[in-house]
Amino acid sequence: MTSPDSAVFGAAGFIGRALVARLLTQGHAVAAAVRPGTAARLTTWLDNQQVDRTRLTVIDCDITDPGLGAVGRAELSAVRDVYNCAARFAFGLDAALARAVNVDGALHVLDWAQRLPRLRRLVHITGYRASIPDSAEHDYEVGGYEASKSEADTVLRERAAAAAVPLTVADPSTVIGPGQYIGLAELARDLWYGKLPALPGNSRTLLPVLDLDYFVEFLTLLPQSPDTSGRSYTVLDQATPPLPELIGVLARHLHVRAPRFTIPADLVARLPRRLTGVDRERLTFIADDRYDTSAADAVAAAAGLTMPPVTVTLQNWADHLISSRFGATEADPSAGFDHGLWGTGDRRTPDIVLFHGLPTDSDAWRRVTDATDTTTYAVDLPGLGRSAPGPDPAAFRPDRLLATVTSRPILVGHSLGCLPVLRYAAAHPERISGIVLVAPAFLQTRGSWLTRSPITTPILRRLTPERLATILGVPAGPAIESASANLRRPGVARRTVAALRAASRPRHRAAARRLLEQVAVPVHIIVGSQDPLATPVAAPTTVIDGTGHYPHLTHPEQVAGILTAFRHRLPHEAGARGQQIDRNAVPS
Repeated sequence: MTSPDSAVFGAAGFIGRALVARLLTQGHAVAAAVRPGTAARLTTWLDNQQVDRTRLTVIDCDITDPGLGAVGRAELSAVRDVYNCAARFAFGLDAALARAVNVDGALHVLDWAQRLPRLRRLVHITGYRASIPDSAEHDYEVGGYEASKSEADTVLRERAAAAAVPLTVADPSTVIGPGQYIGLAELARDLWYGKLPALPGNSRTLLPVLDLDYFVEFLTLLPQSPDTSGRSYTVLDQATPPLPELIGVLARHLHVRAPRFTIPADLVARLPRRLTGVDRERLTFIADDRYDTSAADAVAAAAGLTMPPVTVTLQNWADHLISSRFGATEADPSAGFDHGLWGTGDRRTPDIVLFHGLPTDSDAWRRVTDATDTTTYAVDLPGLGRSAPGPDPAAFRPDRLLATVTSRPILVGHSLGCLPVLRYAAAHPERISGIVLVAPAFLQTRGSWLTRSPITTPILRRLTPERLATILGVPAGPAIESASANLRRPGVARRTVAALRAASRPRHRAAARRLLEQVAVPVHIIVGSQDPLATPVAAPTTVIDGTGHYPHLTHPEQVAGILTAFRHRLPHEAGARGQQIDRNAVPS
């Protein structure tokens, strides 16, 4: 194995892992120092990013240990560049714990780097508030995080200068990208769930952001120039709008209401925390200060490194936050908004397009799509799940959504989701290959888990994932957790109840049956044995034993197999745009 030429401390963290990935793709051999027990977190993330780990060495490291644990005993004499991304980042940190990692740990890395025979540079990450004069006061009563980082900035510079260690300090603002869930992300979470009635600060308050990919690329530039040794660089996106405008960008992208008012930060600080829910340390970041980034800008310009548009950075990050439920689950990088609708998968050339039923969202299809070998696109209906309020979901027409689809997909709908499938199939048979209706409620006994139960909108909004799973008769899991979380969003539970009641009306059920008779593409129906069809139809039907109204949640592999078989049995002519197809041509 090639001897590492670079070492990254805190390599399993948000910035550290991205830096490791960038160094590896640049051809460096990297020693990744991680907290014991976190090596798999780093390697799994790198594998998901399809980064070659051939030149990676992962070593356990206790940064609070003067000897740095296993790192201190490892043969790393070929290392030239050391990056310290290790830090304890949280608000309300205990002072002793904060100092042990952020101050003492930084000094331990400095002492270790000083002994490297080929050391070219030690790059240390602090924070943009370190450039504010009063930050040197190290007020641990306000908060351990910023106080410890500011103290480390002062002490580390002094120690490095005395020992002639070539130190460069990077002072980034809020770095945003996949995996960042603290600070601004918490404001975004409150915005999403309708719990942000006002913003702290004023119209000039600035909470600058910085794109993750830009920042890690910038870090790799620092050791390459002798001129950067002994210097500090404040790095942030100068195009970041003031906080109210920034939140407005997020609100418009997420299709939620932005707060209309601001409250002075000093007033919020004087109010009891039990009323505001705001830690005093967070308020130190709510300021009108502006920052000089000219030195960092010059380094970037010399290398041809440019900032991505801040609006795009914010929107991409917002999609990640929503997809991951703010860090509660693994994000889908393909997920995002399209004309106000939340979708996941290939939105241009899908083989299958899926519409969910109630009270779930498109995550209800996740285990089905994972079990198929085809490209899929799953969508949240308007006003439900993560999608913006829009037309009545029971009357939704997906024409605009599917206008840019260039393939001839199979449309799949569950329960209420069968209605947009039927409307599109009846109107545009030349643009699809076939349809699959899963538990089509309009063909089943009138009523549902909701109309048969005394569940009101407030009760639905408060249902835990476990209780919701019990009511639906399905296993608890990510799909039900996602549905439960989205039902707590403003208006979603109310619109869910309204959509179900609308779809249950006799005239809507009769209209859906008429649409089914008009469809001129192959049709297949899937139902559970415990929720059979009450209205006979000519279309081929598969009955899955031992399940009810949600076979895709209880038997996802079996549903996936049915979809795959249906697709493979479609007539060859289905691939020709405009070809009319006998809807009963496909055997069950």
